[in-house]
Amino acid sequence: MTRKILFALAAASVALLPGTAFAQKVWKHGMVEAKSDAGFVFMAEKNGFAEKQGIKLETMQFKGDAIALKALIAGELDSYEGSPGAPMVAVSRGVDIRVVGCYWPGLTYAIFTKPEVKSPTELKGKTFGISSPGALPDLFARAVLEKFNVDAKDVQFAAMGSDTDRFRSVSAGVIGAGAASSEFTPIAEKMGLKVLVHAHDVTPDYLRFCTYMSSKTIASRPDDAAKFLAASIQSLRYAMGHKDEVVKLTREMTNAKEDDPRAAYVFDEVTRLKAIDPEMPIVRSKLDWMEKLFIKTETLTKPISLDTFIDDSVRQKALAIAGPPKS
Repeated sequence: MTRKILFALAAASVALLPGTAFAQKVWKHGMVEAKSDAGFVFMAEKNGFAEKQGIKLETMQFKGDAIALKALIAGELDSYEGSPGAPMVAVSRGVDIRVVGCYWPGLTYAIFTKPEVKSPTELKGKTFGISSPGALPDLFARAVLEKFNVDAKDVQFAAMGSDTDRFRSVSAGVIGAGAASSEFTPIAEKMGLKVLVHAHDVTPDYLRFCTYMSSKTIASRPDDAAKFLAASIQSLRYAMGHKDEVVKLTREMTNAKEDDPRAAYVFDEVTRLKAIDPEMPIVRSKLDWMEKLFIKTETLTKPISLDTFIDDSVRQKALAIAGPPKS
């Protein structure tokens, strides 16, 4: 047997081995574009956790989670992460989508305004910056207005792109208020703004990030789905104990300068509020609260079946693969 044939056979045998680059399965995942929490959300891909599970993780970034949902429905993604609002609306309209885990159960979000605005009741008649209808900023803004008995019809919603776009628009006086990540808190005063309300204080049951898949994907790629989620769990466990690496990755993904305080602020806030749960539990009581809120704000026109919406099977398999967290 010639040397070339032996080499070809050896290469073919390596390609069949689990965990090798040849055997990796591509998994396309969607998320909101990188910001100061990027060290958490990109850890599975950038630090090799997905690769160790035999998954070639390819991420796509979107301006808002509602747009990522559309990509999932169109079959362009295997999974995506975002707030439960848009998926609930989609399910109510007969769309096949399941929530398989929620790693960011605490909403680290805020409403930013000029200092002269003293209460959400003073937002009547003002322009409120969101990303797109049905996305997290829109639904959170409506939740805050509902909390303070302000009719959503009394404000004008304006699609302003990313969190950064909305924050800058409020600072420039283009809009009166903006819903955005609380990462901007340490630079708000410098920009002539303040946090009017923080989600942790006014909407403590509002889920920030859950991961979604279609039941078709869960059924057709059960092993890949579980390995992807296992990589997510392992990466989050690691991230929660490695601040410096999270901050470094965040700055790399966002091209932030070394003196930008936002990445470190997000890590400290997440730790202080226990906003991330690496085990990704699906807390039904929070989903139930959100469903009732969306019906009240007319985001949902009818209740959905949470039993159908929730699929914990992928997470249970993922936990078995990931193993117990290190003490």
